[in-house]
Amino acid sequence: MRFTYARRAKAAKSVAKSAASSAEVAGVEGNIVNETLPYPGTPNSLEAASSVLVAPTKNYSLLIVVLSLPTVRFTPQHLTLRYKPNTTSYNNSNIRCGIAEPSGEPASFGEKTKYNNGFFDRALMMFFVHKMEKFASPVKAKEKKWLWEYDYGSLVDVSKRVMQGRSRLLQREVVREVLLSMMPPGAPAQVDFRKLFPPTKWTAEFNAAFTIPFFHWLVGPSEVIQVEVNGVKQRSGVRIKKCRYLENSGCVGMCLNMCKIPTQDFFTNEFGLPLTMIQNFEDMSCELVYSQVPSPFEEDEVSKQPCFSEICSMANSSSSVCHKLQA
Repeated sequence: MRFTYARRAKAAKSVAKSAASSAEVAGVEGNIVNETLPYPGTPNSLEAASSVLVAPTKNYSLLIVVLSLPTVRFTPQHLTLRYKPNTTSYNNSNIRCGIAEPSGEPASFGEKTKYNNGFFDRALMMFFVHKMEKFASPVKAKEKKWLWEYDYGSLVDVSKRVMQGRSRLLQREVVREVLLSMMPPGAPAQVDFRKLFPPTKWTAEFNAAFTIPFFHWLVGPSEVIQVEVNGVKQRSGVRIKKCRYLENSGCVGMCLNMCKIPTQDFFTNEFGLPLTMIQNFEDMSCELVYSQVPSPFEEDEVSKQPCFSEICSMANSSSSVCHKLQA
């Protein structure tokens, strides 16, 4: 399979301009930047560029990446890339994250799937860990890492430190604050996302399709599925084969308090697009259903889920329900 990178670059710039126009309508000031980033450990002739919308804020710049695959410039001897169907990695360039298992599928229950983290995946991991560190309990000086040393294990570690000393409600509030910090300035008070993305069938299906490439690094491989919402069949569902976050943490409380509940709440209340996440703790899979209003946590059957006593370092085997869901 061959990719025309000149067309990718043109498409990226076009999408970025559209994003900028939408942002202007919403009252967000920004500009288009063509960022050229050298890939470490690759020939000097290999460079990647992504078109992004930069919205300046008081303390940070929100980067909205508008193309999941980068545009790449090669010298003649590097003009062809080969696509491997079972993974999303390209030869040795480590552009995108891919499963490193021989089968190309997630590992069985109780075992951790091996991944090859690409450049953009590592960048997103660093970004999320950096955002969460301000809320986490401190680590010993000898255990501190440089920003570029952060990996997926760092994300799980900082999540555990955020949970320490906080109730389940405070844990969810931290995640909400982190998600809000990634939004444009003034949002959601000044930027009405409900008008930009009204809760229609098209919006739900768009978000489902958007989830697949942009959150692969966080949850692992997934696929869009057809679901029925209020009697209407639509392709607004996403099935995660085996959640990478749950798999690496092994913690039911972390899955529900740091992911499911705050994510559902964020989409439903901040974006105005209802989202229900349905966990299967038997195989660690998960389904996301956009447009479906989530049930109150107390009425959700996962609120009675016990710990993974054999794989969770924070498990309480004497309790019939995960103690992190009760605190």
